Amino acid sequence: MNRKEQGFHGFGIAPAIMEILTKLNFITPTPIQEQAIASLLQGKDVMGIAQTGTGKTLAFGIPLIQNAIQKKGTSLVIAPTRELALQIDEAISAIGKPLGIKTAVLIGGEPIGKQIRQLSRNPNIIIGTPGRIVDHTEQRTVSLQHVKILVLDEADRMLDMGFAPQLKRIHALLPKERQTMLFSATMPESIVSIARMYLSLPIRVEVAPQGSTAKDVTQEVFFVPHEDKPRLLEKVLQEYQGSVLVFARTKHGARKIALMVRGFGNPATEIHSNRSLNQRKEALQGFKNGTYRVLVATDIAARGIDVKNIELVINYDLPENAEDYVHRIGRTGRAGEVGRAISFARPDEKRDIRVIEQLISRELPVSKLPELPTAHPLHRIEQREERRPSFSRSRGPSRGHFQDERPRRSFGTPRSRTGQGSSRPRPFSSDRKPTTSVPSRNGGSGRSSAPSRNGVRRRFRP
Repeated sequence: MNRKEQGFHGFGIAPAIMEILTKLNFITPTPIQEQAIASLLQGKDVMGIAQTGTGKTLAFGIPLIQNAIQKKGTSLVIAPTRELALQIDEAISAIGKPLGIKTAVLIGGEPIGKQIRQLSRNPNIIIGTPGRIVDHTEQRTVSLQHVKILVLDEADRMLDMGFAPQLKRIHALLPKERQTMLFSATMPESIVSIARMYLSLPIRVEVAPQGSTAKDVTQEVFFVPHEDKPRLLEKVLQEYQGSVLVFARTKHGARKIALMVRGFGNPATEIHSNRSLNQRKEALQGFKNGTYRVLVATDIAARGIDVKNIELVINYDLPENAEDYVHRIGRTGRAGEVGRAISFARPDEKRDIRVIEQLISRELPVSKLPELPTAHPLHRIEQREERRPSFSRSRGPSRGHFQDERPRRSFGTPRSRTGQGSSRPRPFSSDRKPTTSVPSRNGGSGRSSAPSRNGVRRRFRP
């Protein structure tokens, strides 16, 4: 029997987990699962290069669940965004909950009190964003001394978002004797440096070469003046009837594009950092179940989104860096389905297209503009052009805030080697501060507080 015919058998997975995998119809492992699970179950450090949608959550999730069953200590999973943390929790809980595995999710935008209650139950697996994990360690509501497995998911994005200082603070609190798993879609020098610091003799697992794009995605570019983008978007949406994911550079742009698309007669919603966590959950769920045909998103808010059967990805604005192009179009053309990616580039963005072509090692076909719909007032909703800095100006260091509207850097300028910004602590640093207050002990409404070393309760920072 060859490896493929064995399925998940032969990796050393516990029978109880195998039974649940079978019930959930997980029969054939994906390439990342096939290459990583056995090594991870043997306790080895692993550095994996894999995109969203390749099955990497299950690749590290199964070893975490098995570690919990065997009562070998706590596991800590760090993700760059709330949405990704929630998706990881959902995937792990689907297998682990029937086995009595408890999780805690530490993210911004949710009540601290709820998270403290989850932590008080001694969870087997803690999943969170860097800033909120730091908040809990500072308030001494969580201890990392018993962490036996550390997972850094989408590490490249965490550095892009300026979380390097928070990761270093977390790293200083972890036991030196532990197993570490690092997953990244790309492997720039900054990630290699992190890997040297966090991992010991890691096994390298690479599902696809860096910069490679899905084989089942047809790509094309339209060079179009900014003022004609709305009409081109209307034309493209008329030609494609399936689900469409549209990427905008800023949160304000995403809101305007979604409003415009609804005006075209398409059910549409948007996700970006100005929307509450519940609004973003509702938008994503509505896109998954077909309530909304079009989802407009920013790169940061969309990170980790795993939605099946997306027919078309539209880059209404080119991404801030070439690597994000690979992340964006990787959301279509999955599981053998044919997908399509269309990019709207201004005439002065030809250099950016060339940088993308160099990264993916292929030439992007340039299509001739079709006959566009007649202009009408609706097309003027998104007319304010947001000019990026000239190619000679590099982007300043990211402050690490969870925000979508960052100064755009030309592809041609160098990225910060570490991706880190200011190391100054900030409240609720993984996201915006929570919108929901937590009742205080005296019955009033206020912020949740946490015990300090001297027994005096300290408030979480506003």
